[in-house]
Amino acid sequence: MAPQIRPLTPELQKAANEQLKEDPTRLEADLQAFKTWIEQQPHLNPRMDDQFLVAFLRGCKFSLERAKSKLDKFYTLRTKYPEYFTVTSTTEGKFREIHQTGAIIYLPTPLNGNGPRIAMWRMGLCPVEKYHMLECMMVAQAMQEIAIFEDDYANVHGVVFIMDMKGATAAHMFQMTPSMAKKFTVFSEEALPLRLKAQHFINTIAGFEQLFNMFKPMMSKKMQSRLYVHGNKMDLLTEQIPLKYLPKEYGGENGTVPEIVADWEKKLDAYSDFFKENANYGTDESLRPGKPIDFEGLFGIEGSFRKLNVD
Repeated sequence: MAPQIRPLTPELQKAANEQLKEDPTRLEADLQAFKTWIEQQPHLNPRMDDQFLVAFLRGCKFSLERAKSKLDKFYTLRTKYPEYFTVTSTTEGKFREIHQTGAIIYLPTPLNGNGPRIAMWRMGLCPVEKYHMLECMMVAQAMQEIAIFEDDYANVHGVVFIMDMKGATAAHMFQMTPSMAKKFTVFSEEALPLRLKAQHFINTIAGFEQLFNMFKPMMSKKMQSRLYVHGNKMDLLTEQIPLKYLPKEYGGENGTVPEIVADWEKKLDAYSDFFKENANYGTDESLRPGKPIDFEGLFGIEGSFRKLNVD
């Protein structure tokens, strides 16, 4: 049976072929090889939708070995640390409140009209007295997961992320512990199929440098090279992301925040059952072939998730 995958636009298909080594004539065989491997892993119980699995192949430039490793880590981390990485409800608790602030948004038009998806996090809109950074991260996690399934621009070209710290305080910074920083850095680099193409920081505040210097050494050299700190100089940001691709609130043409929030509200409603199903997927370490994972060692001062070898 032909893969159940949404067709790419001609422009995106050309980019996928040239940049990701995607071969439409081999796509069915590539997916089948991936599925066969998954079925042979007694510890691994992931989603098996073609659209979901092809995101991992695209995120790994069709290296089957890298896709295996990334998928395993995606579910291993979600199972071990569900409070960080597994969203099962987008309607309860503070989730909708945080979303409705417009603090975390995916802009409707990708960069240059056909490039990476642009995401923004306006940290100052979520006061620390009311929301913890981890609660905000869960909203970002859910939106990321939807993007894996339905955003072809993000899957082919990656994501450009803007952190706007206007209105944030040092208390926001202190909520991010070294342990949290390590987990999110490892998940982003080694488990998430969406590729981060650039990370921009604007309107930075006192205390930011301390957090930034804590995060940076945890990243690969490649990711470190994609970090840009602009202070309060918007012109430095717009040199790389033209103003028209920012929201109207920033003087751009890329939607208004209330419109974007309303559109995503409908999306979150539509994905309600999808997130409930997340509770059914994960790993069972007692069934993992070979040695069990030493989680205590993975995220210690010297620990690294790269100790996990996936055959």
